[in-house]
Amino acid sequence: MRHQKSGRKFGRNPAQRSALLRQLAISMIIEERMTTTEAKAKTLRGVVEKLITIAREDSPHHRRLVMSKIDHLPATTKLFDVIAPRYEAGGGGYTRISKLGPRKGDAAPLALIELVEA
Repeated sequence: MRHQKSGRKFGRNPAQRSALLRQLAISMIIEERMTTTEAKAKTLRGVVEKLITIAREDSPHHRRLVMSKIDHLPATTKLFDVIAPRYEAGGGGYTRISKLGPRKGDAAPLALIELVEA
């Protein structure tokens, strides 16, 4: 039984799953919008929003925290210098997910995840 089990596995082991979410977060930060499956978008939302919340206060400690999670210097720099200052006054809700319909080929439900304009 899977009572009280939360989170999606995506058919991967834990190391592959964390690598997938890390790369999706890097792509999301650099491009500011991306098309992926609904399940991946819903899981990615929590990861990206936590990173933006950390980045709202620019300090060496917070930069190290973000680097420990995504380990990508250009994405970290863009997050602190471009993205986080937009949301200084906000209290969360930095992303929007829009459903796009089934993917041609395997009919997986697609979604567009993007950063909202503050």
